Amino acid sequence: MPRSAKHPAPVSAKRVPKQAAEPKAAPKSKPKSETKAQARPDSKPFLRFHHSQALRVKTLKVLLAVEAAEQATEHADALTDLVLELTDQGLDQYFLQTLKATQANFLVQQSAALGMVGVNKLMGSVIRNIMGRMDDKQLLVVCGSIRQFMA
Repeated sequence: MPRSAKHPAPVSAKRVPKQAAEPKAAPKSKPKSETKAQARPDSKPFLRFHHSQALRVKTLKVLLAVEAAEQATEHADALTDLVLELTDQGLDQYFLQTLKATQANFLVQQSAALGMVGVNKLMGSVIRNIMGRMDDKQLLVVCGSIRQFMA
């Protein structure tokens, strides 16, 4: 019985002779937006929304109260209310205000607003239920996340 011929080694396994070092081209300059995002290697893309100065003051007040308390759970209701208000403001800015900017007709805008009321009611009950069961450490994590979004 004849033996099968050896197959040639894959290209990646072959040794390639070293060539003279070529001068490296100067790095291409990057747009400012890329450079800023790459300043911290662990940073990830994010979206934020603008909110009123009054909501910012309220946010900082609630966060300070929760973080300074011996038991963060004493302020769970206030933190939950804050999360719901921030959620409502974010949805309004990202969706409803954007819809208005597209100059959608009045009926479409009203339908969207009504739908958002339903979404907020449903989310509100879920968020209240979940945050009401959180312990001190978990509530402080929520505060930390909100602070990161504010930075």
